[in-house]
Amino acid sequence: MATDEEWSIQQIAKLAGTTSRTLRHYDDIGLLAPSSVGHNGYRYYDQAALVRLQRILLLRELGLGLPQIAEVMQRETGEVAALEAHLSWLRQEQDRLARQIASVETTINAVRGGERLMAENMFDGFDHTQYKEEVEERWGRKAYADSDRWWRSMSADEKAAWQQRVSDLGRDWIAAAEAGIAPDSDEAQALAKRHVDWLTGIPGTPAASAGAANGGGDVKGYVLGLGEMYVADPRFGANYATSQGGTQGAEFVRDALRVYAEANL
Repeated sequence: MATDEEWSIQQIAKLAGTTSRTLRHYDDIGLLAPSSVGHNGYRYYDQAALVRLQRILLLRELGLGLPQIAEVMQRETGEVAALEAHLSWLRQEQDRLARQIASVETTINAVRGGERLMAENMFDGFDHTQYKEEVEERWGRKAYADSDRWWRSMSADEKAAWQQRVSDLGRDWIAAAEAGIAPDSDEAQALAKRHVDWLTGIPGTPAASAGAANGGGDVKGYVLGLGEMYVADPRFGANYATSQGGTQGAEFVRDALRVYAEANL
């Protein structure tokens, strides 16, 4: 039986918005062990386990996979210090989102009132540096430094044009996926070419560093890998979500990119 200082696996699953199956999986892979197991095999969790689970869920919110979470938690010493670091990040996110909301509200009011848009005020809170650690881990510090320098060098109008280009590309991908066209169709392949052109135009990415101007390289492998990531990572897949939901849109983008890469890269 659970004590006054322990909670059953069903209670924790409900409180944390997860499932008993997920908690058992965390136990199986050594990420979160129960504090005790009853004679009937039921798992129970004490206060320390709850704190550890909170850290796991916070890291999941940052987009880390379970192997990465295990590495992070092995490196960190002290639950309070780790949670303070998480709290600092959450407060930064809170501030960024507040600025982003204010920026969008200002744009809406200006458009409704027929006022002139102030480009320098439209992107407050749209902070690309939130992905700094992930980019450095995947592709190295130079990749992030190059892309960061490129982004900061642009004027507000140039940033707005780039954002519009990304938005248009995502919109066209979704429209094509919803239309049910084949990934190897001319329309889909035209989109794939636009996508690859966009990728190779961003300094710091493997696609840019491996492009023709730099003597070639594994652009094909990079494009194929990104296509798979669009399906596997919901953060990226959300950019191509169709009205049907699920990963249908991301799968269409992946398949079209694969056809293009096999034929052209």
